[in-house]
Amino acid sequence: MTGLFERHRPTLDAALQAVAKRDFWSPYPEVPSGKIYGETAKDDGLAAYKARLGQPFVLADHPAEGAVGAEVSPYGPALGITYPAASVETLIAASRAAARSWASAAPEVRIGVCLEILARLNARSFEMANAVMHTTGQAFAMAFQAGGPHAQDRGLEAVAFAYAEMTRTPAQATWTKPQGKGEPIIMEKHWRVVPRGVSIVIGCNTFPTWNSYPGLFASLATGNTVIVKPHPAAILPLAITVEIIRQVLVEEGFAADIVLLAADAPGSEITKDLVQHPAVAIVDYTGSNAFGTWVRENAGAAGVYTEEAGVNSIVIGATDNFAGMCSNIAFSLSLYSGQMCTAPQDIFVPRGGIETDEGHKTFDDVAAGIAAAVDGLLADPARAAGVCGAIANPATLARIATARSLGRIVRDSAPVEGLDDARTATPLILAVDAADTDAYAEERFGPVAFVVAVDDIQDGVNRAAELAECKGAITAALYATDEAQVLTAADRFAAAGVNLSVNLTGGIYVNQSAAFSDFHVTGANPAGNASLTDAAFVANRFRVVMWRRPAAA
Repeated sequence: MTGLFERHRPTLDAALQAVAKRDFWSPYPEVPSGKIYGETAKDDGLAAYKARLGQPFVLADHPAEGAVGAEVSPYGPALGITYPAASVETLIAASRAAARSWASAAPEVRIGVCLEILARLNARSFEMANAVMHTTGQAFAMAFQAGGPHAQDRGLEAVAFAYAEMTRTPAQATWTKPQGKGEPIIMEKHWRVVPRGVSIVIGCNTFPTWNSYPGLFASLATGNTVIVKPHPAAILPLAITVEIIRQVLVEEGFAADIVLLAADAPGSEITKDLVQHPAVAIVDYTGSNAFGTWVRENAGAAGVYTEEAGVNSIVIGATDNFAGMCSNIAFSLSLYSGQMCTAPQDIFVPRGGIETDEGHKTFDDVAAGIAAAVDGLLADPARAAGVCGAIANPATLARIATARSLGRIVRDSAPVEGLDDARTATPLILAVDAADTDAYAEERFGPVAFVVAVDDIQDGVNRAAELAECKGAITAALYATDEAQVLTAADRFAAAGVNLSVNLTGGIYVNQSAAFSDFHVTGANPAGNASLTDAAFVANRFRVVMWRRPAAA
């Protein structure tokens, strides 16, 4: 039963080494190239996606008491796919019935199954890219990377941490206690990993795989059964994931219902009933702070791991590369139309201006420089479509319209040229004063950014950190040429539980997070109570239980 473990052992060993070194590593190539994935992989993936449209999604032997499905691509067409749906009680019963054999399997067996699943997901990355693109609005290149290899990286990272934690205690040992002149007491001791029980993974609309895979694989690897609850607007990527998992489980002699799909319909969501069910032992949630708060308050005794939201900030004090700074910020504001939990919203700039390699820049110069960089980035319609993608939720467009009245418009939002059937919007940039907290001091999800006039760099750092402490933040960025200011800011943001990026002007952006190196969310402010991925994310998903007896003479 450890054949899969041995087959994939090199990948696991490399992952364990990567999380220890924290250097760049990935087993899943992020470039959608036929030379890597096969010359026909792109066409095959598109054909597989198209074959799903307008059809029931068949999950062999999955509990079903009806069918649901109302996904509409942010690029226009309805997907027309229906999925098996069942009541919470039916799903819970099926999950519990499948639990015993999975719980009793050796950790190496479960790890091998997880590694095989990830390998098969990687092989289906082009199909997944189309599924992610047409449920989230991400442009194809981003959907391939974030929905495929990068999500798989995060899943593997969780598996590696799970293996390390489960094997920290040996399976057995001989315990010898000296007794002075008498014979020592010798005990035979055995330890086993015991999972917590049924886990649920609550997916989000914008990053259904990237945000779900860590919790899914952390729970699965540690022996728990998993019920995957997708967002009703983004079921397909997680349905494909569940399909692949169930296939591998059955091939390895396990019950398919170890992993289940909890599809539901908009307005008739079963999420709350799942969270409150007494049999649920683990909840992984990604989404808004409001519902995250409800989950934490209503999950009972279940262990809850959340990634929520916050107000991410950039503080500009000085730069020795003004053009590079503006270009980098412009890309961060534009990428996927600001629909990333890591995207910056508030840009704090001294009202007296900053010093740069191009001389002194006033507050208005800085705001105009960023706006001009956005215009330059998005001037070519094809590139704009590839960077911005489409808007996942119509409510985001309404949010942009409301935000226009919150400050002086430096750059107005507009549709992306050439995507006439899609919901699209380029960044809206507003100038406000630090006193206008009603405008900028709450999250406004989507392509809305504020350039905020502050007294000086330290005032900006303090305001950004205080926002993180009270509203949450996942990322922060700083531009400064004085090392003492950099170190002071690093201390302040660390105290606020925010990961900080300093002086980004090249091809790395504040809203990017690399598996095996960057911890995504710290769990140290209201933006979430868990981190992807650290030991704390996996260690409480199981218990270590002992049995012992006197050793045979």
